[in-house]
Amino acid sequence: MREVLGPLVAGWRKGGTAGLATVVRTFESAPRPAGASMLVTPDGDVVGSVSGGCVEGAVYELAGQVVADGTPVLVRYGISDDDAFSVGLTCGGILDVFVEPVSRKTFEELDAVRDDIENSRPVGVATVIDHLDGGWTGRHLVVRPHGFDGSVGSERADRAISEDAQGLLAAGRNSVLIYGPDGERRGEGMRVFVNSFAPRPRMFVFGAIDFAAALTRLAAFLGYRVTVCDARALFATPARFPDADEVIVAWPHRYLAEQLAAGLVDERAVICVLTHDPKFDVPLLQVALGAPQVAYIGAMGSRRTHDDRLRRLREAGVGESDLARLHSPIGLDLGSRTPEETAVSIAAEIIARHWGGGGEPLGRLGDRIHHDDLAEPAARAGSTPGGL
Repeated sequence: MREVLGPLVAGWRKGGTAGLATVVRTFESAPRPAGASMLVTPDGDVVGSVSGGCVEGAVYELAGQVVADGTPVLVRYGISDDDAFSVGLTCGGILDVFVEPVSRKTFEELDAVRDDIENSRPVGVATVIDHLDGGWTGRHLVVRPHGFDGSVGSERADRAISEDAQGLLAAGRNSVLIYGPDGERRGEGMRVFVNSFAPRPRMFVFGAIDFAAALTRLAAFLGYRVTVCDARALFATPARFPDADEVIVAWPHRYLAEQLAAGLVDERAVICVLTHDPKFDVPLLQVALGAPQVAYIGAMGSRRTHDDRLRRLREAGVGESDLARLHSPIGLDLGSRTPEETAVSIAAEIIARHWGGGGEPLGRLGDRIHHDDLAEPAARAGSTPGGL
């Protein structure tokens, strides 16, 4: 929903009704992840995508139907057949898509959700996508770290869903939860999709050099909140790093220590040390490697620089288990030459680290392409409107 939030709220504020289609589950090589959305505005405009083009036409028609009759629909799009006019996914994947009407009447908490997202406050939206009682379908529960707003139909169900959704929100994950009709932990009868909107993960880029400028541009494109930090005021300027969210002039190790002490660095954070100057990067890496919650720590430099850096860190008392967390020299072997190519190399290693990829050419692998831990086992192909 994040990618369509602006026009969705604009139509909502004017009192209109939009059709919102959201990918809630994926199977096999689905083209878009759970949480991807496509919006049909009250004026009939289309924003976003659920499949990259394969089934958007069918979803557009379905969204118009949902807006007209006010009844949400859960539909499955599977593999297309030999008929050129059939609706399906040529990639061989399967998508479950929930299409709902969104208006002040159906989702009165939407404006508050938008405010949370825009101000980087964690918030999740739990939506009933299937229920034995059709009157529950489409109801929302807005979940925050310490509470919730709205109701899906009963206090028992609200309590169960909010507790589980808070766990997903803390991890920044989207998922379908299954309950009994009244929120029972065991049984079938209700399915709820939790769409988590956690603040953007942070990337700290230390070293105001040309490689940092290229990495900052790519990191912003990938959705990171990027901070560039360097002790040299002459180089650390917003003009040199227009894509950074903030440019800080400070000694890197002191700045990072302050951010850690303030609780502003979580387990999704990425630290890229590009200074390759021991007076900066050794004390900085001592601080970074002492932060167990950090997802990735990489440092630029030649093999010789790397060996010297390890020697200095050992002399400073950094243990082998912490040193094993250091990605150095930073990046994957892509044969990079330019700052932009090097930025791609670094980003590729970060992505592989996050999703468990091995960095091998896909053409050499026989396994499934996607490593998303939310992807589910193969399901029956085909399109099944309504409940699943």
